[in-house]
Amino acid sequence: MGLTFDSCSTLLASVGQQHLLRFWNRLDSQKQTQLLRDIAQVNLPLIAQLVRENAAGSASQVHPPSSIEPAPTLPDLWSAGAEHDYPRARADGERHIRQNKVAAMIVAGGQGTRLGFDAPKGMFPISPIRRATLFQWFAEALIGARRRFNAAIPWYVMTSPVNDQATRRTFAEQRFFGLGEDTVRFFAQGVMPAVSTDGKILLESEHRLALSPDGHGGSLTALARSGCLEDMKRRGIETLSYFQVDNPLARPVDPLLIGLHLRERAEVSSLTIGKADDLERVGNFVRIGDRNHVIEYTELPEALARRRDAQGRRLFDAANLSIFVFSLPFLERITGAGDELPWHRALKKVPCLDPITGERLEPAAPNAIKFERFVFDALPLASRSLLVRGRREECFSPVKNASGTDSAEQARRDLCLRGARWLETCGVRVDRSPDGAPAHPVEISPALAADAEELREALRTLPPPDLSGPVLLCAS
Repeated sequence: MGLTFDSCSTLLASVGQQHLLRFWNRLDSQKQTQLLRDIAQVNLPLIAQLVRENAAGSASQVHPPSSIEPAPTLPDLWSAGAEHDYPRARADGERHIRQNKVAAMIVAGGQGTRLGFDAPKGMFPISPIRRATLFQWFAEALIGARRRFNAAIPWYVMTSPVNDQATRRTFAEQRFFGLGEDTVRFFAQGVMPAVSTDGKILLESEHRLALSPDGHGGSLTALARSGCLEDMKRRGIETLSYFQVDNPLARPVDPLLIGLHLRERAEVSSLTIGKADDLERVGNFVRIGDRNHVIEYTELPEALARRRDAQGRRLFDAANLSIFVFSLPFLERITGAGDELPWHRALKKVPCLDPITGERLEPAAPNAIKFERFVFDALPLASRSLLVRGRREECFSPVKNASGTDSAEQARRDLCLRGARWLETCGVRVDRSPDGAPAHPVEISPALAADAEELREALRTLPPPDLSGPVLLCAS
């Protein structure tokens, strides 16, 4: 049974948030229903607890301890010696996928606002020649993996309340990109209200709370709440491959990373790369005690970020790419025990209503606290976690900005460079411009190949590529 005005009023009064109903009598029945719906999805006791902790100055803020050490990592594929036996680990990962024990999960709750794109970010066109969207690009990668390993590989797509309907509609219109509707499942992450510095939940309008997504860490709770974890268990899934929608170089299902994860009996594993510079705006994998952690670039002291070892190498040089492999029993444990991941708070500028007058406020300075959780906070909860080195040019080029660093333009260039490099590895001569870029755009569909070795196999059955213009290689 849903909330009524009376039950809602009693509940809000018990936690000091009765101001949320101040404009009730101005609302029509539809808006009254929407307001009750907003309030019903908020965990009010949790908000009260976070407000108390914030007032006491202890709202799960992370302060780097003095005992930070570099996180141990396994070497990348190109540097690993025979002692690591990566071929066997990859074979183990491939076998695990073939046994239908692996699922993929994409975090796709964001809008393309920073890209000047008014739609879910997954609908942003990214490939160098076809302009395939991010959703299509990753769908093709899964189609390729399903074909190579003769496996189902279900895909769990995390949306947000802002883009859930548009995302579902896009997949339906595109006929699920050829994946099959029964193998794709959507679930929306949760939301948290912004609160004033004195702990009052803010109103966005007279009938809507100022809600925002609860952070990528909320994706794990949402997996359980939505029934997706149970769905995985029914399918016999044991391992979940997690990645984010804004990194087109990410491999949705990486058999080597999965194989190493299995070999090391890890509960969480992650791909990492060296940082572009000391102060790159990425999280840093570190070791605290006997557990791996991630410390955000804003929280790692600059002296540590710039520290070098005896050979002059950057000491803290493991960047978080948000590419994880989770064991399903671990996810069940941390989501079944309640809100295990800590809440982080951030001061933000949040437009809102004056709770007394109803006047619209457009703050010039931060006026509100937002609470969110981060998926990497699962690392220290794991009894064993593993970090594996990758190479930036192979696995990381995020699409965050309209231009410049971490932009769509840069990601397309990196896709071209990676495709040209794969062709050259296969013995195909690629003309290059003076700056080293391919003379013509190169696009290799991930349905055809996920790495240079898979491309080598594919080229055996394809006519020689025409290199006199743009090079587009797709699966038949």
